[in-house]
Amino acid sequence: MGLEINVFLTYVGAIILIFIFGRIFLWPLKMILKLALNSVIGGVLIFVFNLIGASFNIMIPLNMLNAVIVGILGLPGAVLLLIFTAI
Repeated sequence: MGLEINVFLTYVGAIILIFIFGRIFLWPLKMILKLALNSVIGGVLIFVFNLIGASFNIMIPLNMLNAVIVGILGLPGAVLLLIFTAI
């Protein structure tokens, strides 16, 4: 009888550990996916800005670093890049 309870408690403990480790490793994955999505959106915003700014001779270089900056910071990031490219 005691052996069955030990086996049951071992399974329950293993399931709890799986849930704990799943939560620990899922959080960074969500953060990486959110960063990737924001970077893609930032790249699209830079592309649209370059299309509009072409008539005014204003351009932000479209590369991965600039896309990440605009993706994380949003419009202030685009303004920051615009200021840095003007200098």
